[in-house]
This record gives sequence, C-alpha cells and structure tokens, in this order.
Amino acid sequence: QMGLAENQLCFDLIEDWIRKNPYASICTAEGVDEFKEIANFQDYHGLPEFRKAVAKFMGKVRGGRVTFDPDRIVMGGGVTGANEQIIFCLADPGDAFLVPSPYYPAFDRDLGWRTGGEIVPVPCDSSTNFQITRDALEEAYEKAREANINIKGLIITNPSNPLGITLDRDTLKSLVSFIDEKNIHFVCDEIYAATLFCPPKFVSVAEVIQEMDCNLDLIHIVYSLSKDMGLPGFRVGIVYSYNDAVVSCIRKMSSFGLVSSQTQYLLASMLSDDEFVEKFLAESSKRLAKRYHIFTKRLEKVGINCLKGNAGLFFWMDLRHLLQQETVDAEMKLWGTILNDVKLNVSPGSSFHCQEPGWFRVCFA
Repeated sequence: QMGLAENQLCFDLIEDWIRKNPYASICTAEGVDEFKEIANFQDYHGLPEFRKAVAKFMGKVRGGRVTFDPDRIVMGGGVTGANEQIIFCLADPGDAFLVPSPYYPAFDRDLGWRTGGEIVPVPCDSSTNFQITRDALEEAYEKAREANINIKGLIITNPSNPLGITLDRDTLKSLVSFIDEKNIHFVCDEIYAATLFCPPKFVSVAEVIQEMDCNLDLIHIVYSLSKDMGLPGFRVGIVYSYNDAVVSCIRKMSSFGLVSSQTQYLLASMLSDDEFVEKFLAESSKRLAKRYHIFTKRLEKVGINCLKGNAGLFFWMDLRHLLQQETVDAEMKLWGTILNDVKLNVSPGSSFHCQEPGWFRVCFA
C-alpha cells in the first residue's frame, strides 16, 4: 500500500514517551485521579492546556520564527472537519475557491459535499516544476469571473500534497498580494509543516504576513497532527484564523467536531515536553530523508526520475516515458499494471487533477 499518506516512521518514539509518562493518560493507574474531571463536560473551546500546547508546537515546527495565539486555536474533526468548517464560514453554496492542481483528491469532498462550495483548478505543470505562478492565478480568476463564478478565495497545501515540495517566500508573498488585491480569502493547509527532510526550509504564511502590509482578516491556516506526528486516528484538526469573526463562527460550529478531551489531555502533556518534541522532530526528519533517498536513488538507477522534493510523506514519480499514449486512459492502464502485476498501489496523477498524464504519487513513510 503506497497510496496512503501515513507517517509510521516514529511510532517507537511516541510509544517510548507514553511508557515513561503513564500519568498523561486518564486510563492508567498513574493518571486515574484525573479521570472524573476529564471525562465530564469540558469547555467547547478545548482544554486551555491543549490549545496552549498546540500553539507552542505550531511555532516550534515553523522554526520559532512566528508565534501563535492559543485563543485563536479552534478544533475540528481532523483536517477533514477543519477544512469543511472554514468553507462553511467563508462561502455560500455555489461560491468557488481557486486551488492549484495537482491537488489533494479529497478536497472535492471536504470543500464541497456538504457546503456546496466549488473548486476552480489552477493548472500547474512540469514546465515550472509544478510551481504556481501569478499569471496562472490571474487567468483562472478571470475565466471564472467571465463564467459568473463567484471566487471567494484561494486554497493551497504547503508543503504540497501530492508534489512533496514547499513554496518559497517570494511565491507566498505573491499569493498574499494576489488575494489582497482581489479581496478574497487565503486558506493555507499546512498539515505537512513538520515533514521537512531537506532544504529549502518550510516558510509558513504566518511568517510571510509579518513582513507585509495586507488585510489579515483574509488569512487562515488549517493544521493537524495527522501527518507531522503520525496520529490520524486521533482526529486532531485545527483552524487558526486571523479574522475574529471567523474564529467566533468556527467556535460555534466546533461542537460538531470536537477532539476528545482524553486525547487533548494526553497530547497537551506530550507537546509540552520540549525535550521530547525536539528529539521527535529531528529524528522524524532524519528518517524521512533516509526513506526518500533510498527510493528515489534506486529509481534513478532504472531510469525513473522524480520531482525533486523536500517535504511530505511521498514523492511525485515521472512515468511519462512508459505511457503508450499521452492520455489519462494510458495512465490508468499503466496504473493497472503496477497494481495487478507488480502488486503495488501508487496513485495516478489524474486522481489529483494533474493535467499531464504519467505522473504518480508514491507514499514512502
């Protein structure tokens, strides 16, 4: 199974911490004294120590170059719930968001199934190493306007899923300038922020806006511990907005997708352990780098190239030279061969709305 973006490389570090800190769970003899308090009703804003620990962790992941206000931390049921919450707050049914493609396939579900929101893809291709350009944004925006589509915002994943690359500072500044000029929202999904394994470093939109004169009410970050900590089953989704009205609105909605108080209690203790967090982040980066280089170097030896990546749990593999034709049908036929004959499940680029047949996402963690 190489089609699922799971991070299983550092479970041993988390398990070791749990063994050394049994009090952090209310379901152990050492922690049972807290059971009654945590098991009873809690503030729907979340445990204060949890929000404080998450804010601190988010800052540490971003190199300490930016700080986050715990009072702006709002919970969602994983990043799936967090993404849906932000769309409910920003858009009406039929409103649309620009999304650079290739993009995470489940955005179609998360952003639109219940909210009625629409996606307008902004095609990016190999000629620019799939980097989003201002020209491509302007073209997609104008085409949408001509079609009477109301564009409410721009949504990106940084680091990118499926590309495994980060946006540089200048590109992020260009995107912020674009949304500021158009007076539309900017939602940055930074779920892979701590999966960096080689330069260049990750630059968060939170860092960039400190250097710019822009409307902060338009800036929103979606985050989770599913990828950085490898805890998707914990369903920890976070919305961090610089817009007071959005924070207030999502707070009211968050009761439909809260993180379990038991989970909050455990993670508050774990993320507050500075020594553990430093060790975990460093070792995770080291192990991701080792896996990435093993795969990509071996593929090079058999004539298969990949987009040069520096983050994420996957790489973007180029099999265009193996296609019988430059079509999606040919891509799916090749995918079927890999799946049924080689017995590996990798993800075809067309599932990510990639415009160029022959690219595949391969998960390695």
